[in-house]
Amino acid sequence: MTWRTSLLLAFLGLALSFFIAQFQPFPGYLDSDYYFSGGIQLAQGKGFTEPYLWNYLDDPKSLPHPSHTYWMPLSSIIAAAGMWLARQTTYQAGRLGFFLLAALIPVVTAALAYNFTKRRELAVVSGLLAVFSIYYAPFIGVPDNYGPYLFLGGLYFLTLNSRKTYSYFVLGLLAGFLTLARSDGLLWLGLTFLLIFFRFLSDKKPGAASINLLLVLGGFVLISGPWFWRTYSIYGTFLAPGGRYLLWLKNYDETFSYPASQLTMQAWLAQGWAKIIGTRLAALNLNLLNTFAAQGGIFLFPFILIGLWQNRKDERVRLASIAWFGLLFVMTVVFPFAGARGGFFHAGAAFQPIWWTLAPLGLDSVVAAARRRNMFTPDAFKIFRTALVAVAILMTGVIFYLRVLPGWGEGEQNYPKVEAFLQQNGIQPGEAVIVRNPPGYYLMTGRPAVVVPYGDETSMLAVAERYQAKYLIIESAGAAGPIKLVYDNQQSQQLRFLGELNGTRIFKIQP
Repeated sequence: MTWRTSLLLAFLGLALSFFIAQFQPFPGYLDSDYYFSGGIQLAQGKGFTEPYLWNYLDDPKSLPHPSHTYWMPLSSIIAAAGMWLARQTTYQAGRLGFFLLAALIPVVTAALAYNFTKRRELAVVSGLLAVFSIYYAPFIGVPDNYGPYLFLGGLYFLTLNSRKTYSYFVLGLLAGFLTLARSDGLLWLGLTFLLIFFRFLSDKKPGAASINLLLVLGGFVLISGPWFWRTYSIYGTFLAPGGRYLLWLKNYDETFSYPASQLTMQAWLAQGWAKIIGTRLAALNLNLLNTFAAQGGIFLFPFILIGLWQNRKDERVRLASIAWFGLLFVMTVVFPFAGARGGFFHAGAAFQPIWWTLAPLGLDSVVAAARRRNMFTPDAFKIFRTALVAVAILMTGVIFYLRVLPGWGEGEQNYPKVEAFLQQNGIQPGEAVIVRNPPGYYLMTGRPAVVVPYGDETSMLAVAERYQAKYLIIESAGAAGPIKLVYDNQQSQQLRFLGELNGTRIFKIQP
């Protein structure tokens, strides 16, 4: 790989991400709203606090609340770094770090591919697949953990091939950063332990294995240790306590239950094993569909499988396969709702650099097999590699057309109008509202907000009393389950209907 090739790949990755960003004037969905809002809090010197609540899993006492007790902080830190650099808290400033990642991801992917084959032409193809990443393309440049996971995953597999002593420390650092990006980043620490164990079985050097283990732990603790200590100082445990309730969800909307203590193993078992197993089979179906479409890129999928088989003895491929199946198990059996609703797509991003590395290898194997049967000319390799990239470009364009071009966002653009309506109806500065996307509402209006709880009007009123919320905002897209009764009826003894804006109904909560 030459520096000119790397520079070209970096430019293409940056250019595509920057182009897509022109159609994304705000984060656009709850996860990204949360990370960007957290970045603003940091850039403004307010630390890891949040004037909004998007779930009640850790039994929050009041607003403001300690931030990132469910989602991890790395993406907010990256967003804040861009704001500090630009000395402003605009969305454009918060994206600077993610644009840099968009430039680096193709370079790291190409370096990984070159490390596999020492063939520049295949490395370039892999780098271009990372540029035109189809389903991931709209999300790499937004404040979320896609960009960090793609970049860190590529670095992890690139480092994995080294047996130098310092590489174990680097793997520990990378596992720490992956954990700061997502809580399932702990998988990468476990994978590194497994690497050391496999190498110990091969080398039979217990002393070296012990040193390597200490180096991994040292790197991991150096990066993620302060965050776990912060969590311990708040809760008395190294992991936020609310996560245990996710084990007992009977549907995804129960993530927003208030109080979360009603999510128990007894209630979970009461639904019956037919429902429990059926839920996980449904999650498996969605996760496998995600594997084929998003992670496999549809047309790349068979070539990835061939590349996996052709390189099945490679240590990186074996470990990637083990880790991927482990992730599939966790996101299907343990956390089926979070996994099927995007967790598997998010977490699977770390594997993409190695899949993009294997796809051209699988394609070359197919072409080579055809050539042995006197099919095609020697130029077939170049032609099919070019076609592979061309299809990736085309499909990335289709995803952009379907996902971004019609309009970015999930209703946040309506929040300033709702806020103006509330001000006309006497809402006071600092009063919280109850809304479907609290970080999004805060981001667009600056007003504290808590999430509409899963439950009936009683649950909603309990939330209003605890967090001193005086107004309820129900969007048509969020009017599901018991809260739909409130949305449809429009009036009750303790709710006064104020009006409707673009399908969003607004209520004042009576004392």
